Amino acid sequence: MEHRILKPAAVAVAFAGLSLSACQDSGLSHRSLAPVPPETLAKMAQLGTTKEAPMLIRAYKKEAELEIWKQGADGNYIHLKTFPMCRWSGQLGPKTQEGDRQVPEGFYSITPAQMNPNSSYYLSFNVGYPNQLDRALGHTGGTIMVHGACSSAGCFSMTDAQIAEIYAIARSSFDGGQRAIQMQSYPFRMTAENLAKHRLDANIGFWKNLKEGNDVFEVTKQEPQVAFCGRRYVFNATPSGAMDPVSACPPLKRDPELVASVSAKAAKDDEKIAELSQSVKPVRVVYEDGGQHPSFASKAGEASRPEALTGPTEIALEEKPARAVDKSAQQLATKSPVVTMAAAKAAAQSHEASTVVRALAPEHHREMSALADENGPTASIKKALNPKK
Repeated sequence: MEHRILKPAAVAVAFAGLSLSACQDSGLSHRSLAPVPPETLAKMAQLGTTKEAPMLIRAYKKEAELEIWKQGADGNYIHLKTFPMCRWSGQLGPKTQEGDRQVPEGFYSITPAQMNPNSSYYLSFNVGYPNQLDRALGHTGGTIMVHGACSSAGCFSMTDAQIAEIYAIARSSFDGGQRAIQMQSYPFRMTAENLAKHRLDANIGFWKNLKEGNDVFEVTKQEPQVAFCGRRYVFNATPSGAMDPVSACPPLKRDPELVASVSAKAAKDDEKIAELSQSVKPVRVVYEDGGQHPSFASKAGEASRPEALTGPTEIALEEKPARAVDKSAQQLATKSPVVTMAAAKAAAQSHEASTVVRALAPEHHREMSALADENGPTASIKKALNPKK
């Protein structure tokens, strides 16, 4: 996402309009004017940032945590606070349709116009779902908020005190001229342990794509530039042509130093994931209806649908033995593309991409590459097909 700064006067006008409409509706806008708590201001000063500096939000569903980051004088983001999440709903995985109770996952943008001082959930702001990629993929629904009241039907729900502070920090950043706040929403922290554990989940390809943006931020501590093509997110890339969310990506130019740094981190993570995969059993985690941070366990009655907060169930998944994948791979040179696709999917799950590619007939390369575009777990197959890229 391009980082642009609005003139403070323009932001003030936007907030004035919101406040006026809120006062006309129910007079609750005074909540949105609460100051940033003194202890938070003191921590900002200690970290070398200010309340007017740009901010960035990172959220993790499985851990039920929401992080606030503030930009320092050197342009890098500094972790300011982590708020335990009082309630989120649905399952791990992206939101795809209206009414699925899913908290979205992806990269979103919050502008002053999305701040709601008149929320019936104390205070709230719209995270910006659906983004351009969501819409292009046919994902429906909207009005996904970060709000108070500890009640969620697809939103990031905090306590009233928490949302008051988060709202005040965001308001101050907009007052300082920030045009849009990036929100990064993840299923879980992008650790090797989590990725190894969830390696056979149907969403793993999408999650690995999100990890690319996570890695850019972790390496640079700067806001990733977000774009869309090839039905996926691309980060910090300058295209040579038009970018369309569902069409193949045009040639992309990236900073070689950044590519090297991010690739080094990814390679180290992949090595750890492969190591853990030898001992960590793959699972699919199923929630009755989302969860909340453990710190709220003794106050479960204050949350929406407390009866659903029973903890997730882990369903063991079976990895297809490598021997079976090898046998399927050996048939690829003589079988139809249908068999090719089946073997490719099995290989993607068992991390045997190289086996498939070695036996793959040249006429099937196009089908395999297309599958790699459509199914994230087969990215390793595409890499093996194009080792020079």
